[in-house]
Amino acid sequence: MVGQLARLRQDFEEIVQASADANADDEHDPEGSTIAFERSQLESSIHRAEHRLQEIQDARTRVTVGGYGLCQACGEPIAEARLQALPLARSCIACAAIAP
Repeated sequence: MVGQLARLRQDFEEIVQASADANADDEHDPEGSTIAFERSQLESSIHRAEHRLQEIQDARTRVTVGGYGLCQACGEPIAEARLQALPLARSCIACAAIAP
């Protein structure tokens, strides 16, 4: 995951650097919209990867302090099947169903 995030960030920087010397008028440059779209896609991918990495780190912390497998909303154990399907789950099925 960390390697993937590093590659995404590198790809993003390459697009930013490549477009720095290009025409900055995205509206009239036929390549501008493509570059802006690619940059936006990479930003989104970076955000998702950072979020996933944080979720993994949070789960590791819960394992260390003894809270892993307990619902953070009600304190009850999270079903084994849910943890197998979603190892990073923070809530039991009942609380997940009512969460906003």
